[in-house]
Amino acid sequence: MATTLLNIGDFSRMTHLSVKALRHYHDVGILEPAAIDPYSGYRSYDAGQVTSAQVIRRLRDLGMPLDSIRAVLTAPDLAARNREITAHLERMERQLEQTQAAVSGLRALLGGPAPRPEIRFRTIPTVTALAVAQVVTVADVMTWAGEVVDELSNVLSVCGLTQAGPLGALFPGEFFEIEQSEITLFAPVEPLPRPPRLGAGRVRLMEITGIEAAVAVHDGPPEDLDRTYGALGTAVAERAIGVDGPIREYYPDGFDAIDPYRTEICWPVFLTSADAQ
Repeated sequence: MATTLLNIGDFSRMTHLSVKALRHYHDVGILEPAAIDPYSGYRSYDAGQVTSAQVIRRLRDLGMPLDSIRAVLTAPDLAARNREITAHLERMERQLEQTQAAVSGLRALLGGPAPRPEIRFRTIPTVTALAVAQVVTVADVMTWAGEVVDELSNVLSVCGLTQAGPLGALFPGEFFEIEQSEITLFAPVEPLPRPPRLGAGRVRLMEITGIEAAVAVHDGPPEDLDRTYGALGTAVAERAIGVDGPIREYYPDGFDAIDPYRTEICWPVFLTSADAQ
């Protein structure tokens, strides 16, 4: 059967892909022309490539990265292709949830200031904890934290240790100022007669120094955590009792990278007798 070749202009009109896009997809190996004139360099496409080009356009409309599109087009079977597409749809669903949460948060801000949460003052003692300390960016912190929580849980189980308090995390000021710093995620443990053998992983036994803190509880979606931070920081600034040191968070209900959870925000302060009342 004879091949029907199309010039790049006709192929563009048939697929609604611009000539610029077609040239780019050729350059990155997503959609190779059926033929290239050795003298002029003009590209020609087979009519049978129209469906593939239309699939590419729809996947790009859905925001699929080119590497993922290449994986779809070169998938060895239908199951592999569907897995790649399903994975991208799941990413889109998560992005949609984040967008909806951001819209809800903005509407709440436009509706007026949030009620100031109850703020308490607490002396937090020094504890021994299993911990992971690592430089993390704001963009990666939730994924990183979920992985670390699993590691801590595994080490607690393997070493037969008893967790002695809620999970916590230390956030230096640099994390908020330049969106990257060393974050420490920790699980307090009962006093140990001797140090456990932790192996070659990144979990280490660490002493988490005690502090005096102003504490507020955020009970809502993580996207609105900044509102509670703002209220707590304002209360500390009004009293002029803030001191240097990382802000710490505790997760009394456990940590979940997807579902809302309570977060105790602890801002380091210098307590006076009046504040302690």
